[in-house]
Amino acid sequence: MTKTPHELALMAESGRLLAAVFCMLDRIDLVGVTTLEINAVVEDFIVNELGARPASKGQYGYGFVLNSSINHVVCHGVPSHADVLRDGDIVNLDITLEKNGFIADSSKTYMVGTVNPAASKLVKTTYDALWKGIEAVRAGARLGDIGYAIERHAKRNGYSVVREFCGHGIGREMHEEPQILHYGKPATGLEMREGMVFTIEPMLNRGRQSVRTEADGWTVVTKDGSLSAQFEHTVAVTATGASVLTLRPDERVLGAR
Repeated sequence: MTKTPHELALMAESGRLLAAVFCMLDRIDLVGVTTLEINAVVEDFIVNELGARPASKGQYGYGFVLNSSINHVVCHGVPSHADVLRDGDIVNLDITLEKNGFIADSSKTYMVGTVNPAASKLVKTTYDALWKGIEAVRAGARLGDIGYAIERHAKRNGYSVVREFCGHGIGREMHEEPQILHYGKPATGLEMREGMVFTIEPMLNRGRQSVRTEADGWTVVTKDGSLSAQFEHTVAVTATGASVLTLRPDERVLGAR
């Protein structure tokens, strides 16, 4: 479950490359772009610019390199030429990357064009909830501390936390133990140990927490049609806190502990 220093170094390299993918996406005006076009751009960048492998493609029979979840889509949205991003949309892009046998996983919710204040607040609160969870990470703490910090922040801002999906251990496989719940009680759950690596990826809804999966077997949406947002990082447990392996340059002010 824990990684050696050498394995951590390889995972950090995968994380650095994945962060570069989001930096590339940050430079694109997403208004009028289809999610299938984004998928193609990301695949070309990962393979031809970074010399890495898009880990999601082919995993569990999935045919794309990312998930694209728009507005009321909670997670696992499938790229399509019919999904044209419009001014005011929010879209979560969830991407995995493998290099030298190790996988990194991260997602970011983009605000397309000019979004309304309600959507903007949801996105900001979800991002802050992710960091509340990261701040709870340290050797000797418990996994319940992460979920408690996330859920408390969400509820204080009037949002619900999706419970059907969680973070996960990651390394040579995309999904490893342990599961990282985004709700819980402090001082409960598995004790974190230095060298553990997992994702934290809270999904917050403006309405109720209930979700359903659409007929394609992938796309998960809010039952009440309310907006949903998500952010995700791959995190390694250190003696004093967390090292965020997928940290992007614009996040350096938050840093690692």
